Amino acid sequence: MAYLLMFVTLLHLITLAMLLIATMEKSWWEWDGMENSDLWYNCRFDNFTGTWLCASSKESEWLQAVQVLMVLSVVFSSVSFLVFLGQLFTMSKGGLFYFTGLCQVFSGLTAFSAALIYTLHNEEILQDSRELTSGHFGYCYILAWVCVPLLLCSGVIYIHLRKKE
Repeated sequence: MAYLLMFVTLLHLITLAMLLIATMEKSWWEWDGMENSDLWYNCRFDNFTGTWLCASSKESEWLQAVQVLMVLSVVFSSVSFLVFLGQLFTMSKGGLFYFTGLCQVFSGLTAFSAALIYTLHNEEILQDSRELTSGHFGYCYILAWVCVPLLLCSGVIYIHLRKKE
């Protein structure tokens, strides 16, 4: 049981780190490695100065929905971890981690919704950017999709996990 507890805790921390990276980094859509777009900025690499020049993304309803859902996913996962730590030290023997598991499942569902909206509406989200056919999804987008099954699995594990002495 101790190994399962360590595994689920490590899985939780890994998925939380992946969610933070997917939400904050600048690579949801890439063009030729010299230009990319994320949830917050559109950036271009300036060869003359050797720096990234970034401007705020043009706001659209779909982009705002993805932003809110990804931030909500991070919040749910963070609350879930804090509640888990609290329950670990205060809950009686034999108790189940229902609230922790439900928060983690909600985190997975909100990350799923955000990634799905970005997948289906990337043309509207990136409307003033370059031609979409010359670009591709970036690593932050892929991280968001990888987080979904990991969050759902850890949520189910938390729901079935019992506290033992």
